[in-house]
Amino acid sequence: MTEKRSLWGSKIGFLLAAIGSAVGLGNIWRFSYMAYENGGGAFLIPYLIALLCAGIPLMILEYALGHREKASPPLAFARIHPLWEPLGWWMPVVAFFGINLFYAAVIGWCINYFCLSLHLGWGADTQGFFFKEFLQLSDNPFVLGGIRWPILGATALAWSACWAICYREVSRGIEKASMIFMPLLVLLTLILIGWSVQLDGAWDAIKEFYLKADLSRITLTTAAGRKVWVAAFGQIFFTLSLGFGIMITYASYLPKKSDITGNALVTCILNCLYSIVAGFAVFGTIGFMAKAKGVPFEEAIASGPGLAFVVYPEAINQLPGFNQLFGALFFLVLIVAGISSMISLTEAFSCSICDKFAISRKKATTLICSIGLVGSIVFCTRAGLLILDIVDHFINNYALILGGIVECILVGWLFKSQVMRRHVNESGGLRLLPLWDLCVRFITPAVLLIVLGVALLADFSDAYEGYSVNALLFIGGGILFLTWLGSFILSHIPWKPEKMKTQHKPEEENLLT
Repeated sequence: MTEKRSLWGSKIGFLLAAIGSAVGLGNIWRFSYMAYENGGGAFLIPYLIALLCAGIPLMILEYALGHREKASPPLAFARIHPLWEPLGWWMPVVAFFGINLFYAAVIGWCINYFCLSLHLGWGADTQGFFFKEFLQLSDNPFVLGGIRWPILGATALAWSACWAICYREVSRGIEKASMIFMPLLVLLTLILIGWSVQLDGAWDAIKEFYLKADLSRITLTTAAGRKVWVAAFGQIFFTLSLGFGIMITYASYLPKKSDITGNALVTCILNCLYSIVAGFAVFGTIGFMAKAKGVPFEEAIASGPGLAFVVYPEAINQLPGFNQLFGALFFLVLIVAGISSMISLTEAFSCSICDKFAISRKKATTLICSIGLVGSIVFCTRAGLLILDIVDHFINNYALILGGIVECILVGWLFKSQVMRRHVNESGGLRLLPLWDLCVRFITPAVLLIVLGVALLADFSDAYEGYSVNALLFIGGGILFLTWLGSFILSHIPWKPEKMKTQHKPEEENLLT
């Protein structure tokens, strides 16, 4: 007899977990900078169109696949056709080893900075402190330079929290944690926004650089305008955790009667709404800092980690009062958002291991989190940020997009999208229209192919961030090759016969013929 699959205890628990996976550090520091860089309020036009054309269709696809097969990504793809199992493995493997290992280290940074915020321990020179004292950054990704023990200690704490939550059954672990984390994250974010927007100079920056729409920046007749559209589609793809195998895994725990379309819409809309709303806090705080220092907004804002660990601490220093409280609040928001995403990245891989090897989630979670901690050590060295930057670039620009394209081809063409749509509609809730077939078969893969082509062209014409070709190929290309090799090896380990029994109707067999 096969082990009974865990189920979510409630619809709200599933939604909070799915939204928690989608809402991460990128919603706070990546979206805001991209909006500033790509026309302010005008960026919302391609962003929302990308949500409709790519984000929602792919979210429905992954929810439907996981729910229909009641399986992790590799098992779900293997049931469709054994040749596609490597793709099912690559999604959680590349997400775990390519993203989760460094994600844990970044959460470790946030934990350290939360402690530093209590006494403003970063000092007056926030940039010098972050790069020279805290990271003690190496100038070469091949020169590790030793371990930064405060970062490793905090990273171990992040992995311990992840293990403690994923160790328990879904309804008692991830669901309960999400019921606490997500309301807490929303509350903390709203407090942060309310605090930020009343600062001197905040609304001027919000109106000028965030809400004001420069429509000339998004015209499709120019190369720069087309890049904005590509950036918008890329941001939607990454922010919704698509291509990670997470949503397939989470949907496999849903009961038979579930509103798949409605759940996908809620997850996508609330995630994107969080990004947009959180932008008020980012622009308001940086606007205040720019006015306090008497510098242009353009000089104050920064992208990526620089926004959270250099610009924000500097803004906190400029506050007239309650500096420590504001700082602690900001980094607590980052920690909660980061842990919720880290949990989902771990769960997708853990569920796949449980399905393949028929071991308990307790054993799988303990093994995976132990491996994760060891793998995160390289990101806790003095070269950690440089390695992180290269790995993140290759995973986001190539691995996940390529996985999304193949996913669309598999479900849209080989599996036949109308069969998946029929399953969604038979599950109850909001009906899925034939327009979804058009998106999955044509629009979404075409757009992702364009995004992939633009990324390849950019990297071939100009080395990413000035890194050496050797560093890009060895580190970035290496992680893609190793994760694919691992996925290929895992896919050739035979399943137990009972695992390959599908949940769908007999008349839906042999759909690939």
